[in-house]
Amino acid sequence: MPALKPTDFEAEITWLGHMTDRKEKAIDGVQVDELVLGFDGISGVPYGGRTRLSCSRVSMQHPKGTEIANVRQLSIVSEEEQSTIAQAMGLNALDPAWVGASIVLKGIPDFTHVPPSSRLQAENGTTLIIDMENRPCHQPGMTIARHHGEIGKLYKAAATGRRGVTAWVERPGILRPGMRFRLHVPDQPAWSAV
Repeated sequence: MPALKPTDFEAEITWLGHMTDRKEKAIDGVQVDELVLGFDGISGVPYGGRTRLSCSRVSMQHPKGTEIANVRQLSIVSEEEQSTIAQAMGLNALDPAWVGASIVLKGIPDFTHVPPSSRLQAENGTTLIIDMENRPCHQPGMTIARHHGEIGKLYKAAATGRRGVTAWVERPGILRPGMRFRLHVPDQPAWSAV
């Protein structure tokens, strides 16, 4: 019996990019025409690689700086949620490069809360595994502040529950804007102990 079931939810890729550097803890990103994904994610960029050093997000499991598997190779956000964040901040739009996005999708409602271990599978077979919600931090706010001053401080609160997910590559391939993903979710009931 398959452990994952395809859903009727599809999403279109509307933007692709990657981080180029992390100067002074702010985020510097760039838009690209395609992403070539290997098992290491995007080669040669911050957050790429099969492993990473643990950070504050997993400090309850691993001492900071411990080498662990990299399930944060990609940051995927939804166009709809980015629009809601921008609106809450009083902006017309948010540049995905300012928030560290690798992929912007449109078409999946409440995208930030899709179940962990769900798959996004592109038409060409490229498949990404969703790790979990990417909780907002102050770093994108620092980058937004470079362009909009004090408004940058509003990012963390505005992005809570809307910043998208982190993901890693299950099946390598090339992604381009306009391509579509189908969402596959784990075939199991919600855990009732919480």
